[in-house]
Amino acid sequence: MTLSPFLKRVLLLDAASCLGMGLLLTLGGDPLAALFGIDAKIVGGAGLALFPVGLFMLWLGTRNAAPAAFVYLVIAGNALWTLESFVVAANAQDITGLGTGFVTVQALAVAGLAALEWVGLRRSRAAAA
Repeated sequence: MTLSPFLKRVLLLDAASCLGMGLLLTLGGDPLAALFGIDAKIVGGAGLALFPVGLFMLWLGTRNAAPAAFVYLVIAGNALWTLESFVVAANAQDITGLGTGFVTVQALAVAGLAALEWVGLRRSRAAAA
C-alpha cells in the first residue's frame, strides 16, 4: 500500500514524540518517578520501550509504501499504550496529582495520534482503490 503524505507526517510526528518521551523518561526517570509517585522501574521501563517503537515508526514514516499491517500494528500499539496508561493512572498506589495529569495527558495525545493514523490509513487505502 502506498502511504499518503498525511499518514507519513503523522507517523513521523508519532516517532518524534516516542523518541522524545523515551529520552525524557529514561534520562529523567528517577526525578520524574518521585514527582509522579510512580515506581522508577515503570517510568524508566516505559522510556526504554519507546525507543524501538519510535525507530520503527520513523522507518515506516520514511517509506513510500508499506504493508497496511505495519500501520495497523502502530495503531494497535498506541491503543494498548493508551489503555495501559489509564490503568497506571488509576492503580498506582502513590501516584500524585501531577503524575495522574501527566499520564492522562500523554495517554490522550497517544490516542489522538492513533486516531490520526487511522484516518491516514483510510486515506491511503482509498487512494489505492
